[in-house]
Amino acid sequence: MHRRFNPPDVAAPLGAYSHGLEVAKDCRWVFVSGQLGIGPDGVLAESAEAQADLAWSNVLKVLAAAGMGVADLVKVTTFVVDRGLIPAVRAARQKYLPGPGFPSTTFLVVAGLARPEFLVEIEAVAARAA
Repeated sequence: MHRRFNPPDVAAPLGAYSHGLEVAKDCRWVFVSGQLGIGPDGVLAESAEAQADLAWSNVLKVLAAAGMGVADLVKVTTFVVDRGLIPAVRAARQKYLPGPGFPSTTFLVVAGLARPEFLVEIEAVAARAA
């Protein structure tokens, strides 16, 4: 099990994340490339929430292919192209990461992603005892 750190002398996390996380030695690591809101049929979802939902689904499918799941997440980075999309993206995230025991996270508002129709991208790192 990973050790999470939210020290009492640091302001409590502002959301569903841990300030720090320690992974035990001898763990297998999986690095999940940035996932987009594209379904297996190659179709991009239209709304930010639908893109976030599909991106999370894709992250979990990659982890499942590696024999891992949500509990193995140690770091998640979310990119959105507009600050106004944050509530919708957080709502989608809550469906996939209900807690407790959140990974460390970073949430960035960026000028753009690889294509203008991409609104959300999520990358992740997971670790599990070998």
